[in-house]
Amino acid sequence: MSNDLDIYLAATEFLDCGEPSIQHLAESLKQSTPQATAVTLFDWVRDNVRYDPYVAIADRPSYRASAVLESRRGHCVQKALLLAALARALGIPTRLGFADVRNHKASPKMLALMGTNLFVFHGYVEFFLDGRWVKATPAFDPEVSRRAGVLPVELDGSNDAMFHPVDPQGHPFIEYVRDRGTYADLPFEEMLATLAEVYSDRIEAWQAEHLTRQGH
Repeated sequence: MSNDLDIYLAATEFLDCGEPSIQHLAESLKQSTPQATAVTLFDWVRDNVRYDPYVAIADRPSYRASAVLESRRGHCVQKALLLAALARALGIPTRLGFADVRNHKASPKMLALMGTNLFVFHGYVEFFLDGRWVKATPAFDPEVSRRAGVLPVELDGSNDAMFHPVDPQGHPFIEYVRDRGTYADLPFEEMLATLAEVYSDRIEAWQAEHLTRQGH
């Protein structure tokens, strides 16, 4: 493995791929090729970790991959962290990608909370497979996709697997408006600063919704 990729294989604060829970699940999902393994890992995270946008945004420990695995729920960034860590546990280089997106099918509740359909710092994964980086977003589980009336994202191990720009009827769905680059680990402080800047008057309501859902 090239030294240039070592940084994308290492355990980090948030990509704690050496944790026993991460190692055990990764080994149980390993396939005969890196491409097939990436697909299996992607499918597992997409389908078995519930998409939940109402998270404690500033709770640093909840972003660790092992914590996401334990809770089995998270938003796009948390699900991407788990997927990337599982791949690293099996020797597949991964990095985190971030983008700002407009969700033209966001729920009325999310629109009321956020005050916009612009979601900044949407997180996804890039796998290094067969000599190239392949993008994949495991964010929306099948139930979320069904409720939104969109097709689930599918990874084939060779082509990028990102949100569809339109739904099956041709109506706008996800619009990528800004690429924020790739990272070897979660830029936690940068993410929080960006969220605070963009949603300054909405963060409190967002967190209140999280506490309500936690029964506090």
